[in-house]
Amino acid sequence: MQSHEINSKLWTKPFIILTICSLLLFLNLQMLLAAFPAYVKSAFQADDMTVSLIISVFAGATIITRLLTTPLMRKVPRNVILYTGLAAATLFTALSVAAGSVGMLLVMRIGFGIGFGMASTIIPTLVSQIIPGKRMGEGIGYFGLSTSLAMSVGPIIGLSVMKHAGFTTLGMLGTATIVLIFPILFFSRTIPAEMSKKTAAGTAADSKQIFHVKLLIPGLLNVILAVTYGGLLSFIALFGESVHLEQVGLFFMFNALAVIIIRPVSGKIFDRFGHAAVLIPASISVVSALMVLSYTTTMPMLILSALLYGLGFGSIQPTLQAWMLRSGTSQQYGMANSMFYNTTDLGIAVGALILGAVSSMSDYAFMYRVSAGFMVLFLIIYTVVRLLTAIRYRLKPSARQTT
Repeated sequence: MQSHEINSKLWTKPFIILTICSLLLFLNLQMLLAAFPAYVKSAFQADDMTVSLIISVFAGATIITRLLTTPLMRKVPRNVILYTGLAAATLFTALSVAAGSVGMLLVMRIGFGIGFGMASTIIPTLVSQIIPGKRMGEGIGYFGLSTSLAMSVGPIIGLSVMKHAGFTTLGMLGTATIVLIFPILFFSRTIPAEMSKKTAAGTAADSKQIFHVKLLIPGLLNVILAVTYGGLLSFIALFGESVHLEQVGLFFMFNALAVIIIRPVSGKIFDRFGHAAVLIPASISVVSALMVLSYTTTMPMLILSALLYGLGFGSIQPTLQAWMLRSGTSQQYGMANSMFYNTTDLGIAVGALILGAVSSMSDYAFMYRVSAGFMVLFLIIYTVVRLLTAIRYRLKPSARQTT
């Protein structure tokens, strides 16, 4: 009885510490990402496509690094990879302040992407290892708050510091944020022990795969969701200027409020009723949010859009991650987490490029309507897959008997 209680315990010291470290890591990312568009435009007189390139190059470096980090875990201790990644992310965050050209800034972002890719692969893999299997949806929901809060609060901090203190101060703040992770990890000693040889052998076999067919649908859906976030992250500040809303950064604050409220709830709903109960209403909420945003000219409309987006995004993201984790064995958690974060970064990069091109040919309002169209596609793909799965299940009586 006692062992069962221990095995089902979620709020352990390692879980809490690693969640805090994830928050700090992603907070650094989001503070700087939100400020880069305005900084690059003002410092280097760049256009929207150049702004998109800054974000896309970082995402590309992160994705490639994650793909290489998963098999690297077979040969190199995870704590070595983690500390190396954090050190690289710290160094290139600090150096980005001194970049004197767009080219140098691109190099700094590639370096940061490599370090961030290593650290952001190891931390979720460690967390997945310590979450009880039956509470995976709930556990990922709570852990994912670190990412969602960073994605919501980080842009507010970044835009505010950038406006009042400049990019140099923001870079120093971002550097300090990652530096904090080192003493937290070192003195708490919460990194789980290396896996046994038997488990490591299974992980080695599984990590040779960089993709599993069961991850295709949730991965594709995550890319589409991230496309919409890429449009928000890259152009919300510029959209605010175009409609004369000085406090457009409040979008992220109200978005964060909605995420905090819905994220733990959506995890429990997923555990009890499956992903359909979360993804269908949540995707409709995101579509509504983007449509409202495209017509926004006042603060109440902006706040309504932010709340709707937070409710939808905060529900969909942890559900897709838990879906990916449940699609494989515990030895495949590294691959599943890598795929989740890679598809997020890919979607942000694609969103920045495609929506940046749309905005350059029309305006930001129309761009957000196009972004809403991506979420309609999300809903269509998911509904079709559900229907095909149900039909295939009914045509196989033996499958019903075995389940």
